[in-house]
Amino acid sequence: MSRTESGKNRWLIALSAVAIHLSIGSIYAYSIYQIPLRDAEGWATSQVTLAFSIAIFVLGFTAAFLGKYVEKYGPRKAGLSAAVLYGLGMVGSGVSVTIGSLPLFLATFGVIGGMGLGLGYISPIGTLVEWFPDRRGMATGLAVMGFGAGALLTGPLGNFLIQNYGVATTFFALGTLYFALMTLGASYLAKPPEGWLPEDMQDVEGAHEKATGALSGLDVLTATQARTTLRFWLLWLIIFINVTAGIMLLAFASPMLQQIGGATATTAAFITGYIGIFNGGGRIFWSTLSDYIGRTTTYAAFMVIQIAAFFVMPQVAGVWLLAGLMFLVITCYGGGFACLPAYLSDLFGTDEVSAIHGYALTAWSVAGVAGPQIASLVLEATGNYTTALYIINALVVVGLVIVGVLYWRLKSLRKAGSPEGAASTTD
Repeated sequence: MSRTESGKNRWLIALSAVAIHLSIGSIYAYSIYQIPLRDAEGWATSQVTLAFSIAIFVLGFTAAFLGKYVEKYGPRKAGLSAAVLYGLGMVGSGVSVTIGSLPLFLATFGVIGGMGLGLGYISPIGTLVEWFPDRRGMATGLAVMGFGAGALLTGPLGNFLIQNYGVATTFFALGTLYFALMTLGASYLAKPPEGWLPEDMQDVEGAHEKATGALSGLDVLTATQARTTLRFWLLWLIIFINVTAGIMLLAFASPMLQQIGGATATTAAFITGYIGIFNGGGRIFWSTLSDYIGRTTTYAAFMVIQIAAFFVMPQVAGVWLLAGLMFLVITCYGGGFACLPAYLSDLFGTDEVSAIHGYALTAWSVAGVAGPQIASLVLEATGNYTTALYIINALVVVGLVIVGVLYWRLKSLRKAGSPEGAASTTD
């Protein structure tokens, strides 16, 4: 088969990835279940929220431990497995609500559903990087844009179903829908044939090496080798800090708008609904831009923007100015996820990028606990969000320093021709 004859349309591959991520992105609309579950089952808010926390935690560690599964069996089987797990988790949640079992709900939505989230998140990413060697950032941004915008589909549809048919039926219906969408998307996923290149790269000197390799001067590494390098852990810390900042706002956007901006509860809820748009839009905007300005520069921009935003937030007068700053931070939050797979392929090559991506997503799991907990503890101690915002700001300043360290480390490695060998355990 020639380099251009693939038997697949790479834009349909991207659309398939979006279908999967749009389905699992429904996790961002979890708040629609809070009050119905509390009222129907008598479960405390903290108990209902625990299912969400478990799902996010399991997502990250499933992505880490099943990255090798994706590499071994391919994106189609991994995507179909994710469809089964996530669909089963949602339908099992409906059964849990029907019989009124909180432990079963935590197990089905949190653990089984969380495994489906993690596997579904990483299954198409490595494939997209290989299909779009000329636009790595844009391609992965398209997929994770679907994850960020998933709440836009689930929010109104889920509310309609809950109001008309009840929360258990909603889980059954959405579980079936997500299973169908994910199965449809996964069925078309496939890696490109060996040696395949897009038409605009065919006549480029060294195009195949550029398509599959790391940045010039950096060695292509396996997932096991990559996680022992300094550059991997520097990027892990950058992701952890970026996610901690963003997820803190996601968890407390409404009360912050009311306390700092003086918004009414209705206005705060209205503004919070728009966060999904900026979460999803930021993913495609920043990932596409990163193809032109470079991934390191993009992450530096995230940190600079957030340092300014978090410094100004406690001092703003006016709810819409505060909302605008929040939207800006959330674009950086979404953009950090979108640029990550492309950045990892820049640093380590595309050979095992799915597995490396999985390891990197453990930063998300840890940050998912750290961000809200920092804000909660400071709020309980001070009674306001000002100190929490300044603490997060200081953390983001550290993030900017780490980006600088990573930049100089990469520059040093590339200048030296990357002396690390296959058996190297340090960067």
